[in-house]
Amino acid sequence: MAGDSCCLLTNAESYAADKAAAEAGVPGVTLMENAGAAVAAAIIQRFPPVLVSVLAGPGNNGGDGFVVARHLKRAGWPVRLALLGTRSSLGGDAAQHAELWDGDVEPLSPAVLHGAGLIVDALFGAGLSRPLEGAAAETLRAANASGLPLVAIDVPSGISGDDGSEVGELAAKATLTVTFFRKKPGHLLLPGRDSCGGVVVADIGIPEGVLAQVAPRLWENDPALWGACYPWKRAADHKYDHGHAMIAGGAEMTGAGRLASRGALRCGAGLVTVAAPEAARLAYQLESPSVIVAGCNGLEQWQALLADPRRNAVLLGPGGGVGAELRGQVLAALAAGKKAVLDADALTAFAEERDALLDAIGGSCVLTPHEGEFARLFPAQGGDKLSRARAAARESGAVVLLKGADSVIAAPDGRAVINASAPPELATAGSGDVLAGMILAYLAQEVPAFEAACMAVWLHGEAARRFGPGLISEDIAEGLPAALGLLKRLLQDINNPG
Repeated sequence: MAGDSCCLLTNAESYAADKAAAEAGVPGVTLMENAGAAVAAAIIQRFPPVLVSVLAGPGNNGGDGFVVARHLKRAGWPVRLALLGTRSSLGGDAAQHAELWDGDVEPLSPAVLHGAGLIVDALFGAGLSRPLEGAAAETLRAANASGLPLVAIDVPSGISGDDGSEVGELAAKATLTVTFFRKKPGHLLLPGRDSCGGVVVADIGIPEGVLAQVAPRLWENDPALWGACYPWKRAADHKYDHGHAMIAGGAEMTGAGRLASRGALRCGAGLVTVAAPEAARLAYQLESPSVIVAGCNGLEQWQALLADPRRNAVLLGPGGGVGAELRGQVLAALAAGKKAVLDADALTAFAEERDALLDAIGGSCVLTPHEGEFARLFPAQGGDKLSRARAAARESGAVVLLKGADSVIAAPDGRAVINASAPPELATAGSGDVLAGMILAYLAQEVPAFEAACMAVWLHGEAARRFGPGLISEDIAEGLPAALGLLKRLLQDINNPG
């Protein structure tokens, strides 16, 4: 299945994958051996030999720690191992691997860190459901303060594997996290992503076929997921084969609509029209000779523009101004059956009339709120970012792109994607306007709404990453040709792996 390589597994789904592997003939003790060996190999590959302090917990994560200690010692590294609890209290696979450790087992305390050059967090991983306390908290607090590199097994202790939140007020701060088979949401969602450091996914022998049994509905944003439906231009195409995108331009903040138009053009929309109030037409006309500027004063003229069936996708909100006029334009576009991107002011304008908006959504529609806009439009949705975005998508019937450094894209049918590749340089005025125009371009080219949002977010981040420090929003659209070139090469590699 497309996207299997980038699917994400919740804690429960990871346990289900382990169980399915055992049923397929790969016992848990073998998975634990392979996991610990993979962590040790990652350490040996990345760090010089130093004294390693392994902090082992009372469950399977601790069992992994015993395997890591054994493999490092066998490779000639000096190792100290400290256990939360006693060896006799371990059970199952962890007990079997603890028996294979021929070194000392010290009680867990900060003293085990003395003289160490590297720390292995094998305390709890994803299995922690309550705040760290006692010796575990004291030792991890000392580990964080030591400045030593820390390698976490599966997930840094104190971080939720399901949503990236800190279970309490303390979590391990890793330099490297080694997880197994597939990443978890907590590796990508903040603040978990920052606690993980670099993330390595190790193959520990779980058969790929178990994914069909687990049936995940969550992925990391990656071209492998949506590349097959990218609307590349073909030799026989003409402009109307790639849609006619229309943007509702604001009267005063014209920069937003102009940025959106550049994003739409660069992402391949066949034609782009800005519907502009008469007083602002010149500003839009001077933006680019490639943009059509149509006069639009009032709802009647907007509806006349919508009446052209070739204008198949619309963007409303960037610089639109909050008020009844914009609400009327949004409702008219949805009533006309246009594919729609609703951004910025188009969301805030319905804060007091959200039912009118949600009732009007019936077709291909993408909502692109940041956290503040989301709270105004979906005030009842609480919980972690992934759960909130999914609930809003179900409620609205639209694809919801909840923006941020860890953007979540959720579809009404439960599918969701986490995008973790956006560089910090995107925190600049106007970057969201470019992104909205990019999504619009893909809707105009008949890309399904979920995939349109995914590909636009990925390319938006890649264009910014390639530019680097000093980025302003105008640079994003100009960086898209290089990002698209990279995408084409990546897809060629995916389709021709030999």
